[in-house]
Amino acid sequence: MDIRRTFLWVVFAMSVILLWDNWMRYNGKPSLFFPSTTQTQQATPAAGAGSTAQSGLPQAGQAAVQAVPGTPASGAVPGGESVAKSERITLTTDLIKAQINTLGGELTHLELLQHKESVHRAWYAAFTGLFGASEKVEPARNVTLFDESRHYLAQTGLIGGPFPNHKSVFVARPGARALDGGNQVQLVLEAEQSGVKLVKTYTFTRGSYVIDIKHEVINASGAPITPTAYLQLVRDNSKLPGESMFYSTFTGPAVYTDAEKFRKINFDDIEKGKAPKAATASDGWVSMVQHYFVSAFLPQDKAPREIYTDKVAPNLYSVGTKLPLGTIAPGATAATDARLYAGPQESARLEKFAPGFDLVKDYGWLTVVAKPIFWLMTQIHNVIGNWGWTIIALTVLIKLVFFPLTAASYRSMAKMKSVTPKMTAIRERHKGDPQKMNQAMMELYKTEKINPLGGCLPILIQMPVFIALYWVLLASVEMRNAPWIGWIHDLASPDPFYILPVIMAASMFIQTKLNPTPPDPMQAKMMMWMPIIFSVMFFFFPAGLVLYWVVNNVLSIAQQWLINKKMKA
Repeated sequence: MDIRRTFLWVVFAMSVILLWDNWMRYNGKPSLFFPSTTQTQQATPAAGAGSTAQSGLPQAGQAAVQAVPGTPASGAVPGGESVAKSERITLTTDLIKAQINTLGGELTHLELLQHKESVHRAWYAAFTGLFGASEKVEPARNVTLFDESRHYLAQTGLIGGPFPNHKSVFVARPGARALDGGNQVQLVLEAEQSGVKLVKTYTFTRGSYVIDIKHEVINASGAPITPTAYLQLVRDNSKLPGESMFYSTFTGPAVYTDAEKFRKINFDDIEKGKAPKAATASDGWVSMVQHYFVSAFLPQDKAPREIYTDKVAPNLYSVGTKLPLGTIAPGATAATDARLYAGPQESARLEKFAPGFDLVKDYGWLTVVAKPIFWLMTQIHNVIGNWGWTIIALTVLIKLVFFPLTAASYRSMAKMKSVTPKMTAIRERHKGDPQKMNQAMMELYKTEKINPLGGCLPILIQMPVFIALYWVLLASVEMRNAPWIGWIHDLASPDPFYILPVIMAASMFIQTKLNPTPPDPMQAKMMMWMPIIFSVMFFFFPAGLVLYWVVNNVLSIAQQWLINKKMKA
């Protein structure tokens, strides 16, 4: 039995199936292989998934105009006073530029000043412009996380009575709106309803993507109150700009508690009422994850909380946490602190923010392999200072680790090449009797001491490393817009001129020539087509991943050529 032929057909078939699966997921269809993120848990209706009246929170979006018990109707405040026009207050640090709306005290806009939109299209436009192309080159814009136009907001407030919430009118205290040489800038907002005052304090810190948020509740109503504070992230289910159709990354809510650990929740599950039910805990955080970036609320430690997901309007979903503040006597004050992370998925920052928060950086099912690879790449990058050369250095190290095994495999392949005429003769002699032909082949392998699987072992063993590195390059914001040399200005995006995929195709073609020619004409043709098939796939993969494979192929060619030369001698 020709094991090599079977293996190649399996690789080819799996490649086609994976491409089809990514196409299906890109178009919103269910995956063939990857189940819904909550299918592994007991399917229970989400607490509050459906109407916001059930959750007790003020509604967002278009539904906000409807009356909610304990919430002032849109356009009116207690006492019949008309609502003043909302004011959007801009606060700026060295890393972020945020806008907070005094209507509700919502965080409605947040730009990441150190992260630009992908630069490879601008580079391509500039290059084609040299040849008379008319594509306009626009300066790279800052990455925007929270954005009113995309319905991605951070909201907080009180429930449990006629208390201020994210639809109440707040008044901002005067103060600085930028760092101006300091290390912190604060915005203090106040709102009062039915004798209950809510004071929100946003604190932005130099060099940090973490925003400290303090809620103080002052009871001047003359009666005891039992309010509950809520912190929630709201966004729609729209695709991210520039999302590829050839690979899929998770976008949606993710929650963590010490008891339940890390859980991702699909928007579709919230829509269908299949999301996990609300959970109570004394720790944990809630987040909204997208490719490369994340936002998350982390209440103060050991504070009792309820974590929930909700559909708040058509194509608008929330994930949040409720914090009971207990009974507040007349004239008394209660306070609760929380932290909001809004920034890139940089491993060092994620690990410092909260336990388990680094899990939002999704490495897929090979996390156990991917994490050590990224750690090793980080150490190499600390020395080299360039992610492209880091990938090359990592490839060399991986090749050295696998050198003994690949050398043995290449020796087996060289032996296989030397006995190709004998294999052809056996096929011709037993053309009409497959059983005798296989027996003769096995005798030949045994006599010549050849392992028929020897040529496949390097691919099989490197495959987990290759897949893990694929997820590392796909998930690591550290390599986003990271240049290498010349035309490669973004290792996390495809090669804009497809030079690396073409080089990879050439290297695979050379490897095919160094391998023994299959005696079966059909298999020989397939071996000739394999470089083209794989190169087409790699046209749409991140340039950093293609760079790894090109360097790996070049080193393999050199190793195989030397072994073939020694075997001939």
